Amino acid sequence: MLKPVKEKVILGIDPGTNFMGYGLIKVVGTKAEMICMGIIDLHKESDAYTKLGHIFERVWGIIESYLPDEMAIEAPFYGKNVQSMLKLGRAQGVAIAAAVHHSVPIHEYAPLKIKMALTGNGNASKEQVAGMLQRLLHIPDEDMQTHLDATDALAAAYCHYLQMGRPVSDSTCKSWKDFVNKNSSKITKRKI
Repeated sequence: MLKPVKEKVILGIDPGTNFMGYGLIKVVGTKAEMICMGIIDLHKESDAYTKLGHIFERVWGIIESYLPDEMAIEAPFYGKNVQSMLKLGRAQGVAIAAAVHHSVPIHEYAPLKIKMALTGNGNASKEQVAGMLQRLLHIPDEDMQTHLDATDALAAAYCHYLQMGRPVSDSTCKSWKDFVNKNSSKITKRKI
């Protein structure tokens, strides 16, 4: 059950070095609606550092324009290409820096978690995620983006919206040591 929220704007970011997606939703009560979504087109820029500067400026501008209360960002997935991971991590870091500078709280979600939250399937395709978002947020066909990076970013924001209604349990353990301390009465010691 989602907790009612007076009003909150959530910025979603799908980091990328050629196309970075962004999407914003507004939550009022227990209802979410799309404000906008789009991409930051970086593919024509050849210099990696200029791309990072452009990401910072655009994310900064989006934050200044829409004043989000929170930001949800997709975590980079672990792949075999170390150089791609490094570039993606830098792009994510620059977007995070823009949010930190504006004191916007940041929440990071793995791609699997986002897909699972929206579709119930962690292996869902980008097209399936976009289709589910269109239905959930009642987005008209003409407002749907051709770049799926935009819908991925909107999905990160919507995933965070869904997570807002789930209270964090006090019994959540942050480490094995924490688990053992909280459950020591349930753990039987065996003699070897």
